[in-house]
Amino acid sequence: MNNQSTANTVDILGIHFLNTTEKAFQNILHKRINDGTNTFVVTANPEIVMYAKSDPSYEKLIQTADYIIPDGIGIIIGAKMLKTPLHERVTGYDLFVHLLEWGNAHQKSAYFVGAQPAVIRKLRKVVEKDYPFLTIASTHDGYFGDDRNIVHDINRTKPDMVFVATGYPKQEEFIDKNRSASDGLWIGIGGSFDVLTGTVKRAPKAWQRMHLEWLYRVVKEPSRIGRLMVLPKYLWQIIKQKFSKKN
Repeated sequence: MNNQSTANTVDILGIHFLNTTEKAFQNILHKRINDGTNTFVVTANPEIVMYAKSDPSYEKLIQTADYIIPDGIGIIIGAKMLKTPLHERVTGYDLFVHLLEWGNAHQKSAYFVGAQPAVIRKLRKVVEKDYPFLTIASTHDGYFGDDRNIVHDINRTKPDMVFVATGYPKQEEFIDKNRSASDGLWIGIGGSFDVLTGTVKRAPKAWQRMHLEWLYRVVKEPSRIGRLMVLPKYLWQIIKQKFSKKN
């Protein structure tokens, strides 16, 4: 069930983004986790929005999420172009780190699914060291076909939070299919395990402040340049939405 009120969302190419601040959203999640409320969060950027436009089944799937948050400066820019500005960007990685800190402070439990085997092994060590009071329900790398053993494990351990870092659309499909296994938070967070473990370096603060993290990633990983081609297409769709509203 989607818990976003349409009065509190911004429509970006048919995807309804929660219009809130990072702090306010953190508080929403704290309460829902404490109450044991099953919660599905999608952290969406322009790539995800454009993929949803090309795949109706995926678009329908993410619209069933409880919250869709603007993870990507392109979403913020698009909202401004449409003259329906969002309060601020709520990044999946920052939310992930915050929840680890909060979970550690409140002795919560978490299950981690995603990344390469070497990365997920390193993640366990990092979490055990930096968040010693957060219970690691278990971990599993992102290279699996049959997910039944993972889901059985989640059902058995009943974690407060399930972090899935397998990239779209796989992470959202996994959550949509299996979220009934535990009444906690289920959130897809892309490459966050790689960043937390230092496998992939996050952009320096100066680049983050200028909202140029995407450019930093391309400089460091030129193979990602093809993914930038979605941005002009996205902005063109935003312009079309803007003028269709006027007419």
